Amino acid sequence: MKYLDGFRNGKAAKALTARLKAAGERLDAQGKTVQFMEVCGSHTMAIARYGIRDLLPDCVKLISGPGCPVCVTDTGYIDAAIDLGKQGHILATFGDLVRVPGSDETLAQIRAEGARVEVVYSPEGAVALAQDNPEKQIVFLAIGFETTMVPGISLVKIAAEKGLDNLTVLCAFKLVPPALAALGSDPEINLDGFICPAHVSAIIGADAYKPFVGPRGVPCVVAGFEPLDVLYAAVELAEQAADGRAELVNQYNRVVKPGGNKVAQAVVAELLELCDEPWRGIGVIPESGMQLREAYAAFDAVKRFGLKLEPGRPHPGCQCGEVLKGKITPQQCPAFDKGCTPTHPLGPCMVSSEGSCAAYYKYVRREAGAETMEVSK
Repeated sequence: MKYLDGFRNGKAAKALTARLKAAGERLDAQGKTVQFMEVCGSHTMAIARYGIRDLLPDCVKLISGPGCPVCVTDTGYIDAAIDLGKQGHILATFGDLVRVPGSDETLAQIRAEGARVEVVYSPEGAVALAQDNPEKQIVFLAIGFETTMVPGISLVKIAAEKGLDNLTVLCAFKLVPPALAALGSDPEINLDGFICPAHVSAIIGADAYKPFVGPRGVPCVVAGFEPLDVLYAAVELAEQAADGRAELVNQYNRVVKPGGNKVAQAVVAELLELCDEPWRGIGVIPESGMQLREAYAAFDAVKRFGLKLEPGRPHPGCQCGEVLKGKITPQQCPAFDKGCTPTHPLGPCMVSSEGSCAAYYKYVRREAGAETMEVSK
């Protein structure tokens, strides 16, 4: 625990809080109110759990962005997966996706009706299903950001080497930087800085955010997940805003390197190519997705089964799209904690363990508010 304790130190937290207060006073004197967006679901959970927002000056706002890959997956993708399951194919997926609503039903519902929806804990689980069920087509639901892209797509090489012609992937991979560009240029959101995702940054590298601090002039801080990591990121962004600076700071340099993980990047470059991709609540962002290259088209579920992914119909009472863009907080959605709860979710933000609505429901909705930051003395 000695490494964790260093990022939960009470004295350090007080010192950072003092810096945050001083930066807030400077912003107040300038008549500025600023808002920063975290774009990582694990950051969203940490901010809610440790009550980071309670430490912010009134002129500094933290809003949650599209940091959850399950949450930003388009409803039409879920519909396509459901159709494949109903056709008798075996679906292999990670657990969070099972309860995400499609237009009319969920993967959990068709599983209850007899479809084979298998939860796997790694992509190799899909390979095992293909080996054990040679008479069946296995479709791996491959969603995620840069973090899970490599393990999610590596099974294609394994399947090719093993000659498994009954395994395909249904891709919905998304790239974070294009989404940041879209959000950073949206005048309705008016962002003053990003807390950049830690896991994604370990793959793409901190230098991937340089374009934002250059011509775009949006400060970026790559941060870890411990309370002092996130608090430091808020302090750094607030001080840059007060100074009128826009710089890239890699606070998580114990894990994230400037150039990222070159081995992972090489795997992506070999197997995948850029494509336009729909994001829930944001719409189609050009070249923000990755699809299988033509050389591996035999493993593409869209081409194998002649799929045409159409836009789905989110639940009319769900405002996940507005939450994902940071335009409203989960509590501002009329369905939050009423028609929409973790037991009966109307949208993915309440389903996923990294969803903003799930974080607010667990840590913020009670009158007592979020947990007090747990720090050592």
